[in-house]
Amino acid sequence: MCGIVGLYLKDKSLEPELGSMLSSMLCVMTDRGPDSAGFAIYGQGNPDQVKLSLRTASDFDVSDLESELADVSGGRPSVMKRATHTLLTIPAGKEAAVRNAIAARFPEIAVVGSGTRMEIFKEVGLPADVASRFDLSRMTGTHGIGHTRMATESAVTTDGAHPFSTGRDQCLVHNGSLSNHAGVRRMLTHAGLTFTTDNDSEVAAGYLSWRMQKGASLGEALRESLDDLDGFYTFVVGTESGFGVLRDPIACKPAVMAETDRYVAFGSEYRALVNLPGVANAKVWEPEPSTPYFWESAA
Repeated sequence: MCGIVGLYLKDKSLEPELGSMLSSMLCVMTDRGPDSAGFAIYGQGNPDQVKLSLRTASDFDVSDLESELADVSGGRPSVMKRATHTLLTIPAGKEAAVRNAIAARFPEIAVVGSGTRMEIFKEVGLPADVASRFDLSRMTGTHGIGHTRMATESAVTTDGAHPFSTGRDQCLVHNGSLSNHAGVRRMLTHAGLTFTTDNDSEVAAGYLSWRMQKGASLGEALRESLDDLDGFYTFVVGTESGFGVLRDPIACKPAVMAETDRYVAFGSEYRALVNLPGVANAKVWEPEPSTPYFWESAA
């Protein structure tokens, strides 16, 4: 099961509506994944700064982060708390030092993503509750992806919720399962990547990040994954400049896309798209197997 959605805006006038549109899409997929939900939003960013998406306790005092990390972040970092997650904005060149300091001084905090523009939020619970908890409907940006989870091979935990992020401004949501994830994980670990869960979807995210770190574009990384990742899957991937979609060679997991001159949208089922503006006149199609689809803005 699991439900995945993605939305890429071509029309800048829709950017204030990104969160509300993505929230509607996510909540429609509730019966495909009532265990947990998550989403990534690509909003405004400063190329000299990076935002760390942190999972913290709901009663965590963010002032502790400001004071404890000032020595490694070049001054008191900017902190914004949303329920159980906190966005920590720091100079881009300080990311490694700040991550090390968080691991040493706040072992209870999990870093779930980092990016110039990307913000990730995910939790256990019904998609509508998760979207409300983080106030998704009020978020703005150019594109976003989301996931509703029905756990099959691992426990219902926030650690197992999607999106998974293994590179700056990169994340992935996944419906399906990989049969060779253990071997790919070993290969990527030897290549220097680190993983925080045993989830096969994190391995898929890591593989694409690894390919792009080696110079591949998003489209090239998706094409190369067809040779190296085995299983039944549909991926929706977010990057700083856009998003991509890929189905396995058999394409056994459901998927539908809609495109207008204002947006491109993806859903596990068409009903996830029915509330989007102008969808009745959109080009609607089922993505072909083994065919990468991707949309990116100009640099």
